[in-house]
Amino acid sequence: MILGAYDNQLCLADWRYRKMRSAVDQRLQKGLQASYLEVDTATLQETRNQLNAYFATERQEFDLPLLFVGTVFQQKVWNALLQVPFGQTATYLQLAEKHGDIKAIRAVASANGANAISIIVPCHRIIGSSGELVGYAGGLPAKQKLLALERAQRTHAVGGQLHLEF
Repeated sequence: MILGAYDNQLCLADWRYRKMRSAVDQRLQKGLQASYLEVDTATLQETRNQLNAYFATERQEFDLPLLFVGTVFQQKVWNALLQVPFGQTATYLQLAEKHGDIKAIRAVASANGANAISIIVPCHRIIGSSGELVGYAGGLPAKQKLLALERAQRTHAVGGQLHLEF
């Protein structure tokens, strides 16, 4: 993964090798009118700490200052992603319904795919309407592992019973 911050806010936590890598980078650079500079910051250090705790099953929620760079519609979708609880999933259709327009399902899916703050903004929790795993910037094996990590931790936390709400 690669991480990026602007003005002490996390704007990038994304898979280094993804199909949309150059499009995401261009959107960030244009939207922020900035170029990439390789430095470490307190925001990036805290992001690494929280991601490490997440992978060690010691953290279920992230507490980081986020900076969304995208259209108003994309930002609404990314904020909706933040509402999908740890260990649970939602469908693209449910996100479109939450946005108030079930006809916007393709636009919701596109905005989901344009998410530049992966894992922290949990686009991996979005699945197809039939329950299948579809589309993920980090690849479907990574999506499957993230969901399994969350399900296992959530199952342990509620006494061995998995409770999913859709």
